[in-house]
Amino acid sequence: MERVGLVVERVTGVVLSRASVWRLLTGRLGWSLQRPERRAVERDESEIARWVAHEWPRIKKGP
Repeated sequence: MERVGLVVERVTGVVLSRASVWRLLTGRLGWSLQRPERRAVERDESEIARWVAHEWPRIKKGP
């Protein structure tokens, strides 16, 4: 939020408190607090299990 406040200050010359920046982002712009997912959506658990069971032992054993 500090970054957003700095941008607002640079562009408009208006200094906003953290609470005002939060109200601007959530109320006026409709933004929400988002956190990244812990795992990728594309993750294929069955393919990972297959790789661990077949490929990893072969790689670990070496040539």
